[in-house]
Amino acid sequence: MAKKETQFVQEITSRDVDFAKWYTDIILKTDMCDYTDVKGCMTIKPYGYAIWELMQKEMDQRFKDTGHQNAYFPLLIPESMLMKEAEHVEGFAPEVAWVTHGGNEKLQERLAIRPTSETIIGTMYSKWIQSYRDLPVLMNQWCNVMRWEKSTRPFLRTSEFLWQEGHTAHETHDDAVEETLRMLDVYYDFMVNVLAIPVIRGGKSESERFAGAEATYTCEALMHDGKALQMGTSHFLSDHFARAYDIKYLSREGKQEYCYTTSWGTSTRMIGGLIMVHGDDRGLKLPPKVAPIQVVILPIAMHKEGVLDKANELFEQCKAAGLRVKVDDSEQSAGWKFNQWEMKGVPVRLEVGPRDIENGVVVAVRRDTLEKITLPMEGLAERLVEMMNEIHEGMLNAALEHRLAHTTTAENFGEFMDGVKKGFVRAPWCSDADCEIEIKCITGASTRCKPMEEDTNVEGCKCILCGKPAKTLMYFARAY
Repeated sequence: MAKKETQFVQEITSRDVDFAKWYTDIILKTDMCDYTDVKGCMTIKPYGYAIWELMQKEMDQRFKDTGHQNAYFPLLIPESMLMKEAEHVEGFAPEVAWVTHGGNEKLQERLAIRPTSETIIGTMYSKWIQSYRDLPVLMNQWCNVMRWEKSTRPFLRTSEFLWQEGHTAHETHDDAVEETLRMLDVYYDFMVNVLAIPVIRGGKSESERFAGAEATYTCEALMHDGKALQMGTSHFLSDHFARAYDIKYLSREGKQEYCYTTSWGTSTRMIGGLIMVHGDDRGLKLPPKVAPIQVVILPIAMHKEGVLDKANELFEQCKAAGLRVKVDDSEQSAGWKFNQWEMKGVPVRLEVGPRDIENGVVVAVRRDTLEKITLPMEGLAERLVEMMNEIHEGMLNAALEHRLAHTTTAENFGEFMDGVKKGFVRAPWCSDADCEIEIKCITGASTRCKPMEEDTNVEGCKCILCGKPAKTLMYFARAY
């Protein structure tokens, strides 16, 4: 049995040997997605989609709790509409996919498959908003988008992906800034308290801002291999898009004014982040709140009288307590099942056999620590609910410890070079775009964010590369 288990685990490449291959092995062997005949596009299979559905559920409730409503806008955007905001178009031009024919007829105007929806939504807002009484407009849509990526990897970067995009319009500059930061905080709460991923909140550099935005804020996470992943962004668009798409309102003073708008989004790339932050050589390790199955019950020697009945009884108790639970009564061997459910990242495995039933206990195995615990059957469901919270906290703390251990504060460029090999680097920076480009050319590291929760005062410090007076503290990292 031990030999079979070892061979099964060996089907996943060690993440320390080949991280990219490890990632691919996990998403394919856990049945999360599959490649398709369309370059850069993936099929999300039921197990992977179930994780996305749980993410949607958690985020959607948070959006509604902050006053946002869901809507849906067209997939196709006329070229003339897209071209109205020059900076936005320039930023997305290399990634836009175009529809040129309807059936056999060439279209009079090309239609862009949405890379994002500021343009089409802005056009609709210009029709709907007439007065300050119509503001604020707080909308979100769940949809797919298309960006013609040259280099793709499932979940992390695909040509077509699923996401949510929020779009809001406000009376004043300050109202829109407040909304931008509020939604960044919503993302932060979701990533920390649902995904168990400790992200850093901060502002993007000018060159890393969303095309057409006045300011972009981000949640940045560190993957196990030391690369950063942008998990979600929130953009203050000022009145740029309002002017381009004529989004005006009659003010309280009776004047025509332009609205101030925001947009913010997260996508299925968070599933990739979930894998790379928490996974190990045994496979997935899912935080309980997004685990499609939170508890799997394995009846041991289920051919013996009463074993399967007891497993089903425990199933009903767990289900009644609100847990997502499954009984694996398949004919596979116990060892195969142990490895299968560990690989799929189920937070808790319960084993129940004839002797356990005699003693009124079950054996619980936690996926996060692989710890085996004997638990009494009485009050089991309530104890498992408590355990879900313990698992979440344990995973969050482990991820935070890894991030802190792989974050360097650099005082010279030698320390900077060493730091980017293992993770985040905090360093004083001059904020000059040419310097930013040179740092990336030399090290492969890009600016990730100016942290919001840290003292960014660098008075008296020099830029880590060029030696000019530093203007801010910036996080750098190589990134996905």
